[in-house]
Amino acid sequence: MIRHSYNTYIRCLFLFTFYFLLSFSMSAEEADSALTTPAVTTDTKNNVINIDLHLLTHGEIRDGGMSQSTVDDKTQFIMGRERLVIGYEMPWLETKLNIQHSGLWGESGKGTFNVYEAWAKIHTKGLFAQFGRIALAYDDERIIGPNDWAMTALSHDVLRLGYEGHGHKAHAILAYNQNSNNLSEGGSYYADGDQPYKTMHTAWYHYDVPHFPLGASILFMNIGMQAGEKNEDPHTEYQQLLGSYITFHPQNWKLEASYYHQFGRSDAGMKINAWMASGKVDWTPITKIGVEAGYDYMSGDKYFAVPAAGHIGVVHHDVIRGFNPIYGSHHDFYGAMDFFYVSTYVNGFTPGLQNAFIGVHYHPFKGMKVKADYHYLATATDLVDMKKTLGHEFEIQASYSFNKLINISAGFSYMSGTETMDRLKRANGSGSLRWGWVSLNITPRILSHKC
Repeated sequence: MIRHSYNTYIRCLFLFTFYFLLSFSMSAEEADSALTTPAVTTDTKNNVINIDLHLLTHGEIRDGGMSQSTVDDKTQFIMGRERLVIGYEMPWLETKLNIQHSGLWGESGKGTFNVYEAWAKIHTKGLFAQFGRIALAYDDERIIGPNDWAMTALSHDVLRLGYEGHGHKAHAILAYNQNSNNLSEGGSYYADGDQPYKTMHTAWYHYDVPHFPLGASILFMNIGMQAGEKNEDPHTEYQQLLGSYITFHPQNWKLEASYYHQFGRSDAGMKINAWMASGKVDWTPITKIGVEAGYDYMSGDKYFAVPAAGHIGVVHHDVIRGFNPIYGSHHDFYGAMDFFYVSTYVNGFTPGLQNAFIGVHYHPFKGMKVKADYHYLATATDLVDMKKTLGHEFEIQASYSFNKLINISAGFSYMSGTETMDRLKRANGSGSLRWGWVSLNITPRILSHKC
């Protein structure tokens, strides 16, 4: 277990940031010029302010158990998300403010209003420092992504330092979270905050091979979770993730592969030893038609047993072996109906997942895209008195862009679930589930002005 003196940690973090920014933000001569002759920037028209509006309206129809303890789950609703995005750019500075409201049409609580993004980025000669609330996205977004399908989406309060140039990208991300309710008592105890973790240290490196269609990334994360109680042994437990993502896209082929391993300890102090691997092939033999196939494997906890509803069953676990894709865009993987890694299993552990899929995508004309997929879903762990097969999911999605500002998309999914799915998810009637949706996305630029 790793422990830190948080006062020392914060002092070192701010000192490092100060000297990092000072070292590259501007030379002394440039700084003096900027302070003494501000009119130069105005005359050269190098500064730009942009104001954008993002309007998303999304409707769903559900027929079948989509969550735990549901019987005859049939519903329909409309959701909306509105974002006002203000960006300001200078030759060496960028800022962004993204104010967001999301909610269900007609709900009494009037939805959720928050600042989704608010950051500043100082950069020069490939080096940059960015700090504030940022929507992070890395590689295929399996591990770190904004999860934009969710109406509230996901962003992080972080400091991000990095370099990008000559095919190399190297990022370091640092976060330390606190809740105002715990400032006066409890010291550095973090609970019920806006972020899921207390501390986070991430390093990411990506390299694109020159004159060759190969790219590779390495990702390392050290995540500190609050453990113990405020007045009873409060401490931080650290879990780590290490892995790689590779893409190879010669001509009309695109191949992707990834592997990640999780270790360390959970907030309950249990040892973690979990892993996942994935592979995907996309082939577009002609301009309008392509096919894809792939396989995802997420490790699961051993001796996984789920008692029938109304019964009590206890299984002792010494090690957590169920892989957790943590802060990724989960909706993009494992089936569009989001049965996995969005909702949990009944006892908190996971039997893992095998997801074998095949699909076809078709572009009949400009702006139009149609996609159909089939998923075979099964557990990774052997089950007690149950087969591994969870079900078969069939999906079709279509989208059309009228222009750069307006896009409409729709989809329909059908799940043929098994008795295993019923028992694991406690979702009665999962043998025949249907789900349809339609989204209208409008993104006008209200103002773009050079100053």
